[in-house]
Amino acid sequence: MRIGAILRPALVLLLLALVLKPAWFTPVFAPLAPEGAPVIYARSSLLSLSLSHLGLVAAATTAATLVAVTLAILVTRQAGEAFRPLSRTITNLGQTFPPVAVLALAVPALGFGAGPTLVALFLYGLLPIFENAVTGFSTLPPTTMEAARGIGLNRWQRLVQVEVPLALPVMLTGIRLSVVISLGTATIGSTVAARTLGEVIIAGLLTSNTAYVVQGGLIVGLFAVLIYDALVQLEAHLVRRTGG
Repeated sequence: MRIGAILRPALVLLLLALVLKPAWFTPVFAPLAPEGAPVIYARSSLLSLSLSHLGLVAAATTAATLVAVTLAILVTRQAGEAFRPLSRTITNLGQTFPPVAVLALAVPALGFGAGPTLVALFLYGLLPIFENAVTGFSTLPPTTMEAARGIGLNRWQRLVQVEVPLALPVMLTGIRLSVVISLGTATIGSTVAARTLGEVIIAGLLTSNTAYVVQGGLIVGLFAVLIYDALVQLEAHLVRRTGG
């Protein structure tokens, strides 16, 4: 789903206003707050929570991308093809266990804070990146690969100069899915003391303050929509460059 040229800047401005000037929205959220309760979440800076939230997602997605793409490269080589089922099983682990279960298992080992959340996001993000990377490397044009061999490129050169650029648009689709999943999943990290926008939502649930819940959910939703749209634009640009 692409955002229109007019709607995109409007959503960006709305997101910036919600994060930087939340008090502007007091009249909007006031009907959702219990009588006498605060309307705008002010226990922590929404900007710092947003940056921490995005930082966790970026770190987990980067790690998941490195691991998943490396596995995809290995299992799409003739020597590693036999390990494809095992690799698929490994990357499926994150989808097998709910994020809450991963957090519960990780806390005793890593303690409270960002660590368990990073583990949960990493495991949850592996599968879409791996599957799309395998598809990308498995569907390369045979004529292009033959031409790369014909001009004398060795295996490493073919991988870096030909295979990765051609497979990148497909891989980016998996990364896009992983990022959107992580943006939503990261909110539960606040249950184990990670600094995320889930702190706002959980505070609202604990105090029956719907204004907090809507405020936190709206910011997370806007981040997801805008980042998804940006990655769609990047993917389309890469497709045009590679002639796909």
